[in-house]
Amino acid sequence: MRYRTLGRTGIKVTPFALGAMMFGAGGNPDHDDSIRIIRKALDAGINFVDTADVYSQGESEEIVGKALKGRRGDVVLATKAGLPMGDDPNQRGASRRWLMTEVENSLRRLQTDYIDLYQVHRPDPGTGIEETLSALSDLVHAGKVREIGSSAMPASDIVAAQWAAERRGLERFRTEQPSYSILSRGIEREVLPVAQRYGMGVLVWSPLAKGMLTGRIRKGQQTDLRRAARLTSFTDESRLDAVEQIVSLAEKAGLPMTHLAMAFAIAHPGVTSALIGPRTMEQLDDLLAGIDVTLTDDILDAIDEIVPPGTDVGAPDQSAYLPPALRRPDLRRRPAADRAAADRD
Repeated sequence: MRYRTLGRTGIKVTPFALGAMMFGAGGNPDHDDSIRIIRKALDAGINFVDTADVYSQGESEEIVGKALKGRRGDVVLATKAGLPMGDDPNQRGASRRWLMTEVENSLRRLQTDYIDLYQVHRPDPGTGIEETLSALSDLVHAGKVREIGSSAMPASDIVAAQWAAERRGLERFRTEQPSYSILSRGIEREVLPVAQRYGMGVLVWSPLAKGMLTGRIRKGQQTDLRRAARLTSFTDESRLDAVEQIVSLAEKAGLPMTHLAMAFAIAHPGVTSALIGPRTMEQLDDLLAGIDVTLTDDILDAIDEIVPPGTDVGAPDQSAYLPPALRRPDLRRRPAADRAAADRD
């Protein structure tokens, strides 16, 4: 495989990165089979593996740690912290208290003494960005973490974090990990340009739109995809209509849907790597078969016609990050007594 530089870190990574979310009880519970999948991906040339503490509540990290025995030095290893790891309200977020604790847990599960890329899984509005960056900087200086990154961070928060790091002389986020696919192109509007401006590497997740771009989701047809029953995005009419057009385009181009979708995700100059998240060996084999696919300008133009650049099709799915003001009415509504333009005294 070719290599791309991860932002300005100097680290060389492959355009396809292996995502480990599906290893463990939340996906493939067979540790030996999951290890075989990981090692086959490495044998195929992939050198970038991304996991998270919350994936199967630590089980994914344990599987990855076992799979990398004897090969750790050849792999760029990324993990994340921030999503809930228990009922305790302090077992989540991006506070110094939690990050200092959880990085040790991840190191133990991964059976390594350093993490190449440690990412904040979601923005934490309850913790000041200086507090988070200060803690992460200490982890870098201690040698436990090589680089730090963010995930699903709005463009304005990316800028604020960069400014805070410069102002305080702290380590800065070197990468961002957003959702990106043919159906979800919203990051092209601000997130990708901002990341490029600051020289950040971008590792995109869900390039297959959680399975909607596999060919297994068709309008008016039953699907065997288990997550379709719980994700509202799978019944969104506008997304289903777009999928039908993408199916037709893939057929005309003579490409499997998965290969079209992956090739699209890594074609943007602001994207460093796209995560593949196989649960089975068959899924991995299918995705690896598409590593040589290059989309022509005509195909990319046709995709632009189906889903205009910088737009998302339909409503965001349940895993999308929403800023607090979009989730809490009290943050976007003045008290009733203050809403009128006229003085009511």
